[in-house]
Amino acid sequence: MKTCISAIALFSLAVLSGCGKNENPVPKIDLHTAVILGDLEAVNQHIRAGSDLDVREPSRGSTPLMTAALLGKTDAALALIGAGADVNAQNNEGSTALITAAFFCRTEIVRALLENNADKTLKNKAGRTALESVSRPFEDVKGIYDGLGAALAPLGLTLDYEHIQAMRPVIAEMLGEDQP
Repeated sequence: MKTCISAIALFSLAVLSGCGKNENPVPKIDLHTAVILGDLEAVNQHIRAGSDLDVREPSRGSTPLMTAALLGKTDAALALIGAGADVNAQNNEGSTALITAAFFCRTEIVRALLENNADKTLKNKAGRTALESVSRPFEDVKGIYDGLGAALAPLGLTLDYEHIQAMRPVIAEMLGEDQP
């Protein structure tokens, strides 16, 4: 009996000593920073570690997926979408990853969001859906691009106006599919 109790105690000790060891540790950089830096390995480490994929950044309440859409970090966006990030989360301005990706003409991200049931009917606080954000004439929204481009350049936002002008009708068509 004493041998049996000792064996159980040793077994329990061996099992418990493995507890608390995280086989998927959280990376040293937070998820938003990983997205901004385009550090896909850190993004994937966060996914494997079970980090909150919808953690909000404090200034605007954006999720990492929204940040990836904004900055055109396609690989990070696809990884987050594939891992179950909330494709319909809204930030403090009511924008979603879809509204952001559409406005900045991130075609592959828009496609992935639509394939993963992003809600095309959600409106931001300006009252616009993703489709409405790309349906206005470019000249009417160029000032918005200019302001955002200047403000977000330190985060790595670069804007190619030729690409944006060419892709706005393409994005609008993608968003208009299956509309009543």
